[in-house]
Amino acid sequence: MLIGREQEKKELLDALASDYSEFIAVYGRRRVGKTFLIRETFNYKFTFQHTGMANTTSKNQLVNFRDSLIEQGAAKVPKLNNWLEAFSELKRFLNTSTDERKLVFIDELPWLDTPKSDFLSALEHFWNGWATSRKDIVLVVCGSATSWIVEKIINNHGGLHNRLTKRIKLNPFTLKECEAFIESKHISMNRYQLVEAYMVLGGIPYYWNFLKKGLSVAQNIDRLFFQESGELQNEFDMLYASLFRFPEGYIKIVTALGEKKVGMSRKEIIDSTKITDSGTLTRMLKELEWCGFIRKYNNIGKTVKESIYQLIDNYTLFYFQFIRKNNLQDEHFWTTSQNSPLYHAWSGLAFERVCLQHVPAIKKALGISGVLTNVYSWTQRANDAVGMPGVQIDLLIDRNDQVINLCEMKFSKAEYTITKEYDMALRQKLEAFRIGTNCRKAIHLTMVTTYGLVDNAYAETIQNSVIMDDLFLI
Repeated sequence: MLIGREQEKKELLDALASDYSEFIAVYGRRRVGKTFLIRETFNYKFTFQHTGMANTTSKNQLVNFRDSLIEQGAAKVPKLNNWLEAFSELKRFLNTSTDERKLVFIDELPWLDTPKSDFLSALEHFWNGWATSRKDIVLVVCGSATSWIVEKIINNHGGLHNRLTKRIKLNPFTLKECEAFIESKHISMNRYQLVEAYMVLGGIPYYWNFLKKGLSVAQNIDRLFFQESGELQNEFDMLYASLFRFPEGYIKIVTALGEKKVGMSRKEIIDSTKITDSGTLTRMLKELEWCGFIRKYNNIGKTVKESIYQLIDNYTLFYFQFIRKNNLQDEHFWTTSQNSPLYHAWSGLAFERVCLQHVPAIKKALGISGVLTNVYSWTQRANDAVGMPGVQIDLLIDRNDQVINLCEMKFSKAEYTITKEYDMALRQKLEAFRIGTNCRKAIHLTMVTTYGLVDNAYAETIQNSVIMDDLFLI
C-alpha cells in the first residue's frame, strides 16, 4: 500500500497520459521507496522493465538485460556484445508492442554504467535518436546511487542535457506520513513514541517497515540494531557504499561533521579530513546534500563563502552516537539506556534535527505559511577577551513581515519548565543575536517542545509555543 506521495504519483501519471514521449528520473537516498513508488503508481504494469546488477561486469549486465527482454516476450534475441546492440533490441521489442503508451522502467540505472561500457552514450542515442522521434515512449529511470543520477542524468552536459521531461526527488517521509504508515501496519504508537522512532530512523520507509507490532520503540530499536542478526546492524556501510562509488571520502566528511553539533565550515572540514580543497570536495559536499545527509546553511548576515555544513541524517547521527562506539555486546542496550545522561544529550540534539526537517509544519503552526520567509541558523564564537558569549541558534525564521522567529527546541516527557536560569540564558541569547546581527526586526522567542510549557512567570517572555502535535501538520 502506497502511503502519501500524492504529488509524485500525480507527476508520474501525468507523464503516462501525456501526448508526447516522456523521460523521467526519480532520485533520492537509498531505502526511501523509489522503486516501490514507481511500481505501485503504475500497478506493476510495464511494457519493459529491467533492474541493473550491483558490482558486476558489463558482460554480465548485458546477459541480464537480454534475459529481461526474453522474459518479457522478445523473440530471437541474439547475444548482446555492447549497449548499442542492447538498446537496438529494446527498440525492436517496443516496436512489436501493442501498448498505446510504451512504459519502460529501468531500475538501478547507475549499476549498468560499468567502466568502459559506453552505457551512457548508448542511452543518449536511444533517447535522442529514437524515442524523441515518437510520441508513445515513457522512460522512467531511478537508482540508489543518487549522486550518479544527479551528475550523469539530471545535470548532464552531453547528449542528455535538458532532455529530462520530469525530475522527481523522493524525500523521506514526514512525521505525518510515518504516522499513516504505522497505522497501515496496525502498530499502535502515540506521537511521543513516533517522534522517538523518527529521531533514530528518520523518515525512511524501509526502516519503519521492520518495526514489529507488540514491541515498544526501545525494544524495536534493540532488535534492529543491537541484537545478533539485527536487520539494520550493518546498514551504515551498505548505505554509503550503495550511494557512492568510492564512499571513503564521504564517510570521512560525515564522520568529521558527526563530532560537531553546530556544523563545520569548508576549511574546518578540510583540516579535519585532510581532503584537498578542490572541485572534488565541492562535488562530494553537494552529493551529500542531495542525498539529505547534510545541510548547508548560512549564518544570517554572512556570505555564501562562510556557509556551514551540518550533519542532519537521523540514522547517521544515531550510528555515530551509539552503534559505532558500542562495545558492550548488550542486546538490550537501548532499553537500558533510556534514562542515561548520554540518551538525554542525544535526544535533545536529535529532536532539534527533527524540527529542522519539519520547518513547513512549524510555519503552518505559527500561521505564516503564506508569508515569504528565509530559514537561517546563527553562531557566535565565544570571545572572553571582550566578554562575548558563545551562542548557537539552530533555527531562525526570517519573515517578510518584519519579524524573526528565534526558535528554541526542547525534548521532554512532560510540559517543559522555563527556569529562572534558562530565562536568563534566553534573554542573553536574544540580546547577543540582536547586537551581533544589528537586527532591526521584531524578534519573537518561539519554543518548540513536545507537550508545551509549564505556565509560570518565565513562560511569559515566549511569544509563540509550538508543540509536538504541530509537527504532524504537514
